[in-house]
Amino acid sequence: MTVRLGDLSQSALMDLAAKGQLRYAVGPFTVSLQTRLSGLLRIVSQFYSTIPLLPPHTFCQYHIVINERGLRRLSWRRQAVFSIDGIKLFEPYPLDHAFPLLEWGLNWCIGSMANNYLLLHSAVVERNDCALVLPALPGSGKSTLCAGLINRGWRLLSDEFGIFRHRDSMLVPMPRAMPLKNESIDVIRQFAPDALMGPLYPKTRKGDVKHLAPSKTCLDNQHRCVKPRWVLFPKYIPDEKTSLQPQQQSVAFTRLSNNSFNYHVTGEQGFHSLAGLVRNVDSYQFVYSDLEDATRFLGELADRETA
Repeated sequence: MTVRLGDLSQSALMDLAAKGQLRYAVGPFTVSLQTRLSGLLRIVSQFYSTIPLLPPHTFCQYHIVINERGLRRLSWRRQAVFSIDGIKLFEPYPLDHAFPLLEWGLNWCIGSMANNYLLLHSAVVERNDCALVLPALPGSGKSTLCAGLINRGWRLLSDEFGIFRHRDSMLVPMPRAMPLKNESIDVIRQFAPDALMGPLYPKTRKGDVKHLAPSKTCLDNQHRCVKPRWVLFPKYIPDEKTSLQPQQQSVAFTRLSNNSFNYHVTGEQGFHSLAGLVRNVDSYQFVYSDLEDATRFLGELADRETA
């Protein structure tokens, strides 16, 4: 019988996590989370309720510990500390920011260590069994567009990583909580009022942040890989009309290599994988200002080209 994160009571979850026996899959990776922070576990359980628990003896790539720093101090100065394999990688976060610390810390670990894949800094969504890759620099509107698409019929593979598997050129899902920042929070709240969001984390290093939970469908299909079909470089420009311009393969290759976490360490294999990706997709520059119009435009494009 499969036991999922959401099946456990808070006390049972706390007991597993305190012993370092809380283990679960994050896309192709396995994580062991050890913590005594009940608030962190409540959000993890809420956002990832349908993910199956792994047996306590399961091999894990990432052994993460998040706990309170030292002795308790004044409530407004209490801090959470992230460590992996006993190494503390980051400065402490406020204690009530333990969930974004977990998410960003795990992102750092994957981006730094998972070099058996080509890791693109991009969102990835799927429609009609074809993947749309959205690589972009911060401030381009990538996460807002991605959040809009998954609330209009697309499946989320990832908001942060395009995980490209060398052996078969497939994109591997890793659906996680999506950190919406600043103005994007209100945009998505109005665009998708029924979407599940977590608490607001004010004044983080990225501004005000609120996480959008992945859907049950995304989590239940986190091992169903997809062939890439389009690469779209999005750019939000206020008051601009939605427009799509073809991107030359050479330009797309350069932009993707510059938007990769590990292209520089994957050597010849990374070069051939990225060149193959660019040859086998349609690449575009995409400008938008109205999210409803942008999601409708891309949905119609995908349905037309995959009919």
